[in-house]
Amino acid sequence: MAAPPAAAAGVVGRTRQRGTRRNAELGLLLLAMIVVTVYSAAVELQALETLSGDFWVPVAVLGTIFLGAHIAVRVLARYADPVLLPSVALLNGIGVAFLRRVDLARADPASRLDLPVFSNIAGRQLLWTLAAVVGAVVLLAVVRDHRAVSRYAWTLGLVGIVLMTIPALLPRSVSEVNGAKLWIRISGFSIQPGEFAKLALLSFFAYYLVRKREVLSLASRRFAGVDFPRGRDLGPVVVVWLLSLMVLVFQKDLGMSLLYFGMFVVTLYIATERVSWLIIGLLLFFGGAFLSWSLGTIGGPFTSFHQRVTIWLDPFGPLPASDPAARAYNDGYQLVQSLLGLGTGGLFGAGPGGGQPNEVPEVHNDFIFAGIGEEIGLFGLAALLMLYLVIVTRGIRAGIAVRDSFGKLLAGGLAFTLGLQVFVIVGGISRLIPLTGQTTPFLSAGGSSLMANWLLLAMLLRISDAARRPAAPPGTGGQIRPPGPPPGVATARVASAPPAPTPAAPRPAAAPPAPTPGAPTAPPAPAPADEPTVADGAAPESGPGPRGVDG
Repeated sequence: MAAPPAAAAGVVGRTRQRGTRRNAELGLLLLAMIVVTVYSAAVELQALETLSGDFWVPVAVLGTIFLGAHIAVRVLARYADPVLLPSVALLNGIGVAFLRRVDLARADPASRLDLPVFSNIAGRQLLWTLAAVVGAVVLLAVVRDHRAVSRYAWTLGLVGIVLMTIPALLPRSVSEVNGAKLWIRISGFSIQPGEFAKLALLSFFAYYLVRKREVLSLASRRFAGVDFPRGRDLGPVVVVWLLSLMVLVFQKDLGMSLLYFGMFVVTLYIATERVSWLIIGLLLFFGGAFLSWSLGTIGGPFTSFHQRVTIWLDPFGPLPASDPAARAYNDGYQLVQSLLGLGTGGLFGAGPGGGQPNEVPEVHNDFIFAGIGEEIGLFGLAALLMLYLVIVTRGIRAGIAVRDSFGKLLAGGLAFTLGLQVFVIVGGISRLIPLTGQTTPFLSAGGSSLMANWLLLAMLLRISDAARRPAAPPGTGGQIRPPGPPPGVATARVASAPPAPTPAAPRPAAAPPAPTPGAPTAPPAPAPADEPTVADGAAPESGPGPRGVDG
């Protein structure tokens, strides 16, 4: 009888031995900072032909910030995935180091060596990194259970719609930059509310689809081996499709339009497991994009999108303009320079600090991937893409492992949103798709994008903490126990129960069953006083006293 408790103890021991992996996270974080330090030193050696005495200061500041984030995760989400934070820290650090390289390229050659490390774009990015990490830590401290977000799903949905539509309603002098109405600029301060709107809308999408997935999973008819939904269930996807088209038309932002619609369709697919929703989503988006491009030929709000598609089809070709020969140095100048930079970099690149990133006007924002690619080559860009892939797969893995449906949809949607954002920006600068105007997560300069993506990371850390945390049954005080009551629980309960009354003698009213002919008569049952008391190892009573009375 001793074998079951031993086996149960082995299960408990194996469950408790699952570590938090925080030391592994710290080791990966130190490795990431070493890579950033080497990259920063190589940039200065190539750009300045010497190594300044304070090149290590930005790396030290970044290391301190990320170490603080690690300590916060160790306290607030100790079972979180140990790979997420180091991967993001490496991307963020390389971004700051490259922005420092852009500052050096734009500075006067005679004063480059004396350029302060906290000035210009790189210095502001350091401050935004600090603010973003603090925001992520605050989110981890406030949201101790990701399921609590679902309580405010409708409020978050309303907030997301308001943030999404505010720039379109503001005057162009306040909201428009480079032809796209995405910003709110007041007294030198600017913010891009759409970056935060995607997080709020995604939380609402996850909550809504958890409640409606049974209805949306119903099939109407089967075509080509695919079950398609009923016509009356197309309402939600059509509404989101119309909202994304409004973003495309009135805000002139293809990237956000694709991001909003894409994250809803993919979250819908995760909830229902119906491939038909992906097919319907692709048909709706490409149909709307083609319609917008066709209407752009007659002018109006579709003109900007028509121009982007024309540049994408032939960036070197002429447009109807006063000087068609200057086409490549006018509308398509940045895309042309991006393609030339990627071609110049080749497989191995010109080396950190050896390129010419200042040839692209927006190399610190939309085209930072092209500027980095010129210096680290195709192999270096592939390594950066692998980092993004690691983050996305870890997020999906957390969604698969978490136990509740809301967490599964939220984690899957967050991971896909990050991957889709990387796809649309890399596809734009490499001419795979039209330019979208999106920023590269954790690399590009800008506070709104950086803070929103760090908040996204914080939610992934919270969900992965819930997915990896060992489950403790209620009433165990946080201790891990195997399922089911261990041996001896029932005995202890009977022993500790109050004395039971003495069972009555056989009721005379109940007639005994008729004996079988030829069978022996059964002996009478022993008296209740002769039965042993049920207790853990207690001896039977020796006297004829009443049952259950001690002594």
